[in-house]
Amino acid sequence: MTDSELERYIKLYRANVIGAALCYVKNTSDAEDIAQDVFFRLYTYTGTFESDEHTKAWLLRCTINLSKSLLRSHWYKFSLPLEAAGEKAHFDIAESDGLLQVMSRITKRNRIALYMYYYEGYSTSEIAEMTGTNVDTVSARLSRGRKQLKSLLIKERRRSDDELQRFF
Repeated sequence: MTDSELERYIKLYRANVIGAALCYVKNTSDAEDIAQDVFFRLYTYTGTFESDEHTKAWLLRCTINLSKSLLRSHWYKFSLPLEAAGEKAHFDIAESDGLLQVMSRITKRNRIALYMYYYEGYSTSEIAEMTGTNVDTVSARLSRGRKQLKSLLIKERRRSDDELQRFF
């Protein structure tokens, strides 16, 4: 693979790779490290891809595998950066960067299904193939994830409405 091809893929899929990694590791720094490893693997990959969509699927599968490996590692399980200690102790949806931050409070399996379906545009059968699960399982996770997300958003809205009422 040439440097210009790699740069093209980085421009096209960097956000997708980091977004998928964030769904697993919930830490921007770790997600960026995973993205760097994923693109290094792409650069050193000797096989060929049928299309850009095939490359994207390969990158996301690689991202998922590296994210899972990081989460299983002894170092990750028993270490916590100093900056993250405050984030874990106090999480406020109103100060978050958007829906991905809200989604971080949903169970991991449901969060991954929602991300792949809504952010990446994959069908339930494609998600099932990528994650190694059944299509019905993916559909159930999407349904549960939507319910969890709705519940979180309703709670946040009530909380903000209560604060507004106290203000007036």
